[in-house]
Parts: sequence; structure tokens; C-alpha cells
Amino acid sequence: MPAARESLLDAAYAALARRPWSAVRMVDVAAAAGVSRQTLYNEFGSKDGLARALVRREADGYLAGVDRALTGHSDLRDRLTATAEWITSAARENALVRAMLTGCWSERLPSPALSAVPSTSAVPAQRRADGPLPSPGDFVALVRDRAVTVLAGPGTPKSDTADLARSCELAVRLALSCVAAPPGEGGVADLVHSVLQGEAG
Repeated sequence: MPAARESLLDAAYAALARRPWSAVRMVDVAAAAGVSRQTLYNEFGSKDGLARALVRREADGYLAGVDRALTGHSDLRDRLTATAEWITSAARENALVRAMLTGCWSERLPSPALSAVPSTSAVPAQRRADGPLPSPGDFVALVRDRAVTVLAGPGTPKSDTADLARSCELAVRLALSCVAAPPGEGGVADLVHSVLQGEAG
């Protein structure tokens, strides 16, 4: 991603931490990024385009974290536990990620339409941002499918892959429930281990 675009997204994210999206001004985002307002409009087209690009970047960052969690351990349960812990921590630390995962967009946040919008942008990254954005259900499927791809070895029988997909989806949905209602002592790790133990039994 070009440096100016990344700086503008960083500036927009920082502005959003201080004030509601409705009060974030394009001129202030451009000034904070050290570029002209025209550069901002060239990159994003409009404030809605900036919002879509910001949401797309946070979604990509979230999914990159999922990929790291899935490859950070050798044991299946540890990988799914790490993934569940990442889901809950990402949602706790990033209001945009929490809104994307739950579908609960507060009035402080931008809430771009999930469907694609017409794009006339010459910037490939913006054309991608103007495409469809993932819904909460899409995120469940994306994480489940990534987990199955990483965890299923070559030649895994179809029946085992179906069982694995079910376990992966349960871990993801359990993590999402912990986003809505944080667990007590032991946290998400104990819950995921208990559920996966029950699945194996």
C-alpha cells in the first residue's frame, strides 16, 4: 500500500479514536497525514470511500492475525485456542473489528454498506475497498475455512474435514460469544478447550 494512503488511514483511525466519525473532517485527516486534501480525495474519492477503505484495512489486519494464530502452535487445540483468543482480543482493542464481527455499529463509527458500491477510482486498493465488505457471518466462514485449510493435512478424509470444520466453527462462535459477554476466570482458552474436549469425546 502506498505510504500516503497508509498514512491517511492511520490518521483517520487516530481521529476516530478521539471523536465520532460524523465529526471527523477530511481536511483534518489530510493535515494529520501531512498531505494535501486533494491527495486524500485522489486516494479515496470521498469520506465514504475513506470509511470503506478504513474498514477494509481493519478487516484485512484482523484476518492476518487469524492466520498468525493458526500457525503459531503445532497442536490443533492450541491453534484454535490461540485463534479464539485473537478474535476476542482484536475485538476488545479495536472498535471497528468489534463492529465488523458483531454487526453492532455504534453512532460513533462509520458504518459503510456491506454491498459493493460503484467505483470509478483509478486506485486498485480503493476499487477493492469499494467492493463488498464481509458481514459477521462472512467472517465466521472466512475464519472457519482458513482454520480448516491450515489444520487439515493432505489426504484428510472428507468426513474428518467436515468434523474439523464443525470444531473450527464452534471455536469461532464461542470466541464471538466472549466478545459479547466476556468470560470470567480462565477466559476464552478454558472455554474453547472444554468445548473441543467435548467434541473429541
